[in-house]
Amino acid sequence: MMELDHLVAGYDRQPVTPSLSGTIETGSMIAITGVNGCGKSTLLKTLAGFISPVSGSIHWSAGRPVIGWLAQRHALESQFPLTVQDVVSMGAWPRVSLLKALDRATRVRIAAVLERVGLSSLARDTIDRLSGGQFQRMLFARVLLQQAPLVMLDEPFTGVDEATRQVLMALMMEMNRQGQTVLAVLHDSQCVAEYFPETLHLAAEKAYWGRTQEALPA
Repeated sequence: MMELDHLVAGYDRQPVTPSLSGTIETGSMIAITGVNGCGKSTLLKTLAGFISPVSGSIHWSAGRPVIGWLAQRHALESQFPLTVQDVVSMGAWPRVSLLKALDRATRVRIAAVLERVGLSSLARDTIDRLSGGQFQRMLFARVLLQQAPLVMLDEPFTGVDEATRQVLMALMMEMNRQGQTVLAVLHDSQCVAEYFPETLHLAAEKAYWGRTQEALPA
C-alpha cells in the first residue's frame, strides 16, 4: 500500500522523527509508539498528507486511498451546535454530497454504526453533552461509516475508561479483519503487545519497526 523512502517528518523544515524506510502492507495493523515529543502524531499527519515531509518520500502502490482519520480529542471543537448523528453522518462524505439529503440506505447505515458503538439513544443529543468516552465512540462511529481502506487513529484511547477502551479496541480489530489497514498512535505498551502484530517505535535517533515482540522496548 505505502512505501516510506528515508522519510523524515517534522514542522517548518525542522526534523522531528528519525529517517524511516519500509513498507506498510495492505491489511496490516501497526501501532506507532514512543515517548512524548518523539513525533508520533507528526508522523501520522505526514502519512495522511496533512503536512509535507521534511525529507524523503511516500510512494503509494495504487494512489493515495481514502483515509479514515480520528484526531486527538483535544484537537476537536465540542462547542459547535452539532448532534451526534450530524457528526457521524460526515463519514458518508464524499460518497454523499453535502448539498443532498441523506438517502434511506445511508440513514440505516448511520443507525447501525451508532448501535455498534452504543450511542443510539444519544443520536439527537448535541456533542457538548457527551463524556470523553462517548465522544470517542462517536468519532469511531464516523470512521466505521466511512469504510475507508486505510484508517489512522491518533491516541484513540485518551480520556476513556477501561470499558470504552475495550469496545473501541474490538472495533479496531474488526476493521482490520475486514481488510482495512489500521495505523494507531498509542501509549499503552500492554495494549500494543496484546493486539498489534507490528509496531513502529520512535526513539531519539532511530526507529524500530517490525514485529511487535522485537520492535517494542522491553
